[in-house]
Amino acid sequence: MGKTILIVDDDPAQRRLLQAAVERNGFKTRTAESGAQAVSAVDTHADIDAVLLDLVMPGMTGQEALREIRQRRADLSCIVLTASGGIDTVVQAMQAGACDFFVKPASPERIMVSIRNALEMSNLKTEVVRLKKRVAGQLSFDDMVANAPVMGPVVRMGKRAAASNIPVLITGESGVGKELLARAIQGASERAGRPFVTVNCGAIPENLVESILFGHAKGSFTGATENHAGKFVEASGGTLFLDEVGELPLDMQVKLLRVLQEGEVDPVGAKRPVKVDVRIISATNKDLAKLVADGRFREDLFYRLNVFPIEAPPLRERRDDIPALVKRFIARFNAEEGRSVRGASESTMQMLLDFDWPGNVRQLENAVFRAVILCEGELLQPEDFPQISGLKPLVAANDARPLDLPMPANDHGAQAFQAAVVEASDAPALVAIYDGEGHLRALEQVERDLIELAIDHYAGHMSEVARRLGIGRSTLYRKMREYGLEERTAAEG
Repeated sequence: MGKTILIVDDDPAQRRLLQAAVERNGFKTRTAESGAQAVSAVDTHADIDAVLLDLVMPGMTGQEALREIRQRRADLSCIVLTASGGIDTVVQAMQAGACDFFVKPASPERIMVSIRNALEMSNLKTEVVRLKKRVAGQLSFDDMVANAPVMGPVVRMGKRAAASNIPVLITGESGVGKELLARAIQGASERAGRPFVTVNCGAIPENLVESILFGHAKGSFTGATENHAGKFVEASGGTLFLDEVGELPLDMQVKLLRVLQEGEVDPVGAKRPVKVDVRIISATNKDLAKLVADGRFREDLFYRLNVFPIEAPPLRERRDDIPALVKRFIARFNAEEGRSVRGASESTMQMLLDFDWPGNVRQLENAVFRAVILCEGELLQPEDFPQISGLKPLVAANDARPLDLPMPANDHGAQAFQAAVVEASDAPALVAIYDGEGHLRALEQVERDLIELAIDHYAGHMSEVARRLGIGRSTLYRKMREYGLEERTAAEG
């Protein structure tokens, strides 16, 4: 998960100093001793995330190397180093595409601030570009994380589908990324840049399905105060993505079949049909063939939609993609939330790789989002994923985070949890709030464990235990009797 920095300097001693400073802060490094080597490294190694570039070198100068690098990878952040800080030199470097500069020798702190700022800016630019491509309907298969072997056939099938207007049916579990695949198909087709309209068939009220899909004329029913084009007309010239198509009511399936056959829609209350040119991509997490057998989905519509089926595999079958997905989500949430998380620790990544992800990519995305918000360091830790690890630190060294657990306001024992966490000493104790299946334990169970922990920590001095927990001694003794903790009393403060 570590970022890779290319260090370019013709002075071996300077290269070693820069390399040591960068690696000491957890980054990977590559080195080059000339501008030509730097350009070659950028051509050869796609994992380079930023460049530290000396401007004064024999042969190809730093300025020339900077222009060549920017031509090859405009997204690559370049920081220039110079022995003289003349204004002309700085202006030329910035005009050539440098994002920052500093005069040698520079402190390691100054170097690392510059690198982190450059990486954060690069992440932000990348997310802005990806967002623009999504809005413009130009996402491609290169924008997908699909390096796992099982994704190879999916991408190949998607590219073949993009070469024509054939109807595509994408199947797979909920959260596997069916819409992203549909957008990539459009982005690689001749309809790239045209409308991409998404309809969640399972989220439309049954009495509004016809109006939303096919449109209506003004006055056609109560509340129809103006003409409404409908999703098919909105998508004309582009792609209509019918998500969860298996949820369509049977009467709407008949009308959808007619639209696919005739290439025109009949808006509710309109006097004449409207011609549309729409490429249909459908998706479902259900077995449509079984729905046909059960009489809940029309057989003729099934054959019309299922011309070019593509099955998107669940995340548990493409674990090789998890590190890249985590990296992309971290970059996105850093940009959106103004965070500076560098990646995930090795133990965290192993935990994520071992998890089955029943909610697939969507669950991973939400888990990383929460972890980025919870993270207090530069790397995501297992405790930032409490719903997966099953444990959350309540009392730990130098940790004063409040307990993330709903508590009744009138329960003194529950309120004591917050006080105990905030006022905890440096005892590295843990109290589990999740059971072995990942569910929250009962409040009484967690409360018992915390009281027992407090008794041990304060050596049985009950006055101090009660004061630290924020409850009266009589309440403490009552709870000890309820939880069978009387024998833990060792002394009376």
